[in-house]
Amino acid sequence: MFVVTGTASGNTLCYNLPIFEACLANPEARALYLFPTKALAQDQLKGLLELIHGDAEDTPGNRQRQSANLRPGVYDGDTPTAQRRRIRAEANLVLTNPDMLHASLLPYHPKWARVLSELKYVVVDEVHTYRGILGANVACVLRRLQRVCEHYGANPVFLAASATIANPGELTARLINRDVQVIDNDGAPRGRKHFVMWNPTPLGKDQLARRSASDDAVWLMSEALEDGAQALAFTRTRQAAELIHRYVQDDLRERNSPLAESVRAYRGGYLPNERRQIEQDLFSGNLRGVAATNALEMGVDIGSLDVAILVNYPGTIASCWQQAGRSGRRNDESLAVLVAGNDPIDQFLLRHPGYFFAQSPEHAVVDPHNPYVLANHLRAAAFELPLDEQTPARFGEAAPAVADLLCEESELSNIDGRMYYAGGHNPAHGVSLRHMSDNTFSIVLLRDGQQRSPLRDVVHAGRGNPRSSQQFQNIAQKENRRQRPRVGGASPSIQRGRRHENDDVFEVIANVDAISAPELVYPEAIYLHNGETYFVRELDLDGKVAYVERCETDYYTQAVLESDVRIQRAATEESSTEDDRTFSLTFGEVDVTWQTVMFKKIKFETRENVGYGPVDIPAQSLPTTAFWLTPGDDVKVRLKSDGLRLGEALCGLRNLAVVALPMVAMCDSRDISGVVDSKNLGHTAMILYDRYPGGLGYCEKGYHRIGDLLHLCREMIVECPCDDGCPSCVGLPNLRPAIHSDPDLMRGYPIPNKHATTRLLELLT
Repeated sequence: MFVVTGTASGNTLCYNLPIFEACLANPEARALYLFPTKALAQDQLKGLLELIHGDAEDTPGNRQRQSANLRPGVYDGDTPTAQRRRIRAEANLVLTNPDMLHASLLPYHPKWARVLSELKYVVVDEVHTYRGILGANVACVLRRLQRVCEHYGANPVFLAASATIANPGELTARLINRDVQVIDNDGAPRGRKHFVMWNPTPLGKDQLARRSASDDAVWLMSEALEDGAQALAFTRTRQAAELIHRYVQDDLRERNSPLAESVRAYRGGYLPNERRQIEQDLFSGNLRGVAATNALEMGVDIGSLDVAILVNYPGTIASCWQQAGRSGRRNDESLAVLVAGNDPIDQFLLRHPGYFFAQSPEHAVVDPHNPYVLANHLRAAAFELPLDEQTPARFGEAAPAVADLLCEESELSNIDGRMYYAGGHNPAHGVSLRHMSDNTFSIVLLRDGQQRSPLRDVVHAGRGNPRSSQQFQNIAQKENRRQRPRVGGASPSIQRGRRHENDDVFEVIANVDAISAPELVYPEAIYLHNGETYFVRELDLDGKVAYVERCETDYYTQAVLESDVRIQRAATEESSTEDDRTFSLTFGEVDVTWQTVMFKKIKFETRENVGYGPVDIPAQSLPTTAFWLTPGDDVKVRLKSDGLRLGEALCGLRNLAVVALPMVAMCDSRDISGVVDSKNLGHTAMILYDRYPGGLGYCEKGYHRIGDLLHLCREMIVECPCDDGCPSCVGLPNLRPAIHSDPDLMRGYPIPNKHATTRLLELLT
């Protein structure tokens, strides 16, 4: 069963009530709740405790009262060891997340035999979030769960819930590999919500750029807090969350407001104790303002939240409504403000608010048959239970071939028709469900005079046996209680921050996924964390450690990237016309390489670029899927006769397409990228690719819906009021690198030309 209704509609009751009834009728019955974030699991635990006995506190007394009936417990990476044993033994309502199910519960299922053998219900909440790479991984994890349940004789009923999306039944069916009944009758009462679409003021004589969306969001949040409201600002990046937090605090301090200390940032990478404290302070009302990434987007009930500020369009209509729904979750009046950015999709929506409000949410795309994803989960499944000849087929049509390949490479051993995992450790520990990379970097704070090499030795000694960040931190602290020799300090240009009381201990202050590390913690970068600035001394790629020092700077840094695409294999090809005079379109496999080549220094106060610095980090590689569009000879001739250049036209089209594709395929703009290239095709083409090994299915959808994509791009450029190009359409023609943070316009790439792009779209459509 799948319940799809809006935020604050009571969809949690739709799955809690049948579960409560089953558990009260049968004391041995068990239910497993899967939430996409730890914050949401903690919030749902509070709600369960209130439903059960009217008290949200998880105290020994409350646990005693629950013992005879309903016994919920959260099992995640932050749960203490002793409490984990209690949950396995006593809890009949187990709240966790897909990551924990994947890496801890399923691989060690004998410890969970009592739960799994009596498992009656599995709840999959916030299903709309399981798209792209996370969706592909979760689909495989749920197939592994069903297989292990069968081993224990259980066949649980799956209950799913979500905010509104266009294809709820299709998405859930692909996730759980079962038929689904959809319930979408939403009759929940709501307070009045005001939704404001806010366009920052144009700047300069030419009016080509606008005031930063972040700057306007800072002013809006400060005003809301001063008026007594509780506000939550959603940003698209971790750095933006930190910057808004810092700027709001600075603004309130200039106003002599005591509210400056009641503002925090919330994002991935914070350590568990920091996240829990922020969540508690936000729920209790002690925090008045939070700048967050989408980590707080899903389902968290913040009853007193008055204002939700969306800094830039989140990428999908579904996410936009989800973030806006964080305010006014009861009957009170509330406000949601979408602060538009300078890019084409934001400006398109501001010009067409009717499109946004009338448009149904997008179709979620998930590809559980990605061979790179399948290989990881077949290894994990074989570790859990040997695979028989029929098992791979339950993972999809491509799975048997992938299993055979793993056997050929000796990662699986086929003995009498059963495939066993041939490795020595749990393969799930090396697989991230959420990122391109399977590894996590620890960000380590250096004290005055500390050497880096002792900790690096500790980390290197542990390679090949991945550890959790908490385990890593414990080892590091234990090893560094000894006396260490001291070396020189920070760069002369850096003012050292306050000394810590215990400067003999390495401290892990945050984590970052491996794919983001070269973009956030390269040497000499300024890393923003909890409103403070840290100077990156060293990035140890082998040891997965970034060493930082606390410092005070008047600037922060932004990475400049460079990418290259090589065509490997064309899978399908079609033309717009029979004689191929307009354009040809091809979908296939490509290899992408990219690296951080330099960084920009940006002043906090003025936001101006005050310099660059070089970065020497090895390039990263990505085998993925893409489509490429090649204009036909007739189009090239007509462009040339008009005095326009094909490369400049395609560059502008690429800039439009990478922000328009998320409107066609439900994805974030960070899930895709693209280049204009001619090196490996023999002719100039626009190439758009998925930013995950094996592809995510987004560019494939763009390939099949190329007409819709091109028409949307044409609409964006025609309606933009600028004369020669601006960040709201094709990008600026006179700047290199472009001010709209386009990494692919560096070093020889053509620069965009609005007139050429407009003419090209006229010819293509």
